[in-house]
Amino acid sequence: MENPTWRARADFEALRDPRPLPAIFEGLWVTGNPDGLQRPSIAIVGTRAASGYGRATAQRFASELGAAGCCIISGLALGIDAAAHEGALDAGAPTIGVLGGGHNKFFPRRNRALAERMVTAGGAVISPFAPDHDTFPPQFLQRNGVVAALADAVVVIEAPARSGALNTAGWAAGRIPVFAVPGDIDRPHVAGCHALIRDGVTLARNAQDVLDDLHLMKLPIGIASKEKPRPSDPLHAKIVDMLEAGEATLDELCAACAESTAQLLAALSVLEMQGLIESRAGSRYAIASGGK
Repeated sequence: MENPTWRARADFEALRDPRPLPAIFEGLWVTGNPDGLQRPSIAIVGTRAASGYGRATAQRFASELGAAGCCIISGLALGIDAAAHEGALDAGAPTIGVLGGGHNKFFPRRNRALAERMVTAGGAVISPFAPDHDTFPPQFLQRNGVVAALADAVVVIEAPARSGALNTAGWAAGRIPVFAVPGDIDRPHVAGCHALIRDGVTLARNAQDVLDDLHLMKLPIGIASKEKPRPSDPLHAKIVDMLEAGEATLDELCAACAESTAQLLAALSVLEMQGLIESRAGSRYAIASGGK
């Protein structure tokens, strides 16, 4: 990536006019083009330890919101953040990542190539920290505040009861709308989303729910129907329904479906060939994440 340049807070206020920013930073170091902030800007955040279903959901939300004209903001972390950035890129929409340290001490290193793609595609990578500033865990709380400050709304996907995503929602509360995507009530990595919904934030089933509540445009024709069709075979449909709630092992699927291992493996092979599910280490299966 190119060397970051310092942009004063007034530069961002000019981009977002007439949407005032809370006084949580004096300016930001920027690589790329932050002009996407002139669009409706949606932050999508969640756990680093995301399930395949969570990553696919974040990617789909970001892609559909991007196709509807939004800029997607996230924290360039692993898991939900990375999937959100990738979904925006898939839609050709600008996406902005906020770092928890300096550009020259990029963290996590695994996402550096993603950040370069974001900049090349017309988005930006920004940080409230000087380029050579190391990354320390407490700084992520400040990063979360910047994510919320630049957004017009926050969507939380897969957040445990204690997580940075909930911290981002806390920064946003009372200032901009917050949405939470529900999941399996027995899985701890969505406990934070359910707590947000219980406490009154808006439940989001899909991107159109977000667009409707923000009084933005409908999804372009064809976008909402791009989800893969539901399997017609009852066993295949049951497997997909189970995996949409989260990853499962082969033994768990056998027990839930009351089928032999041979029958289940045959069904799983068909669903994999159709691109609906994917196999993972430890004989685990999950909804396909689009190879991202």
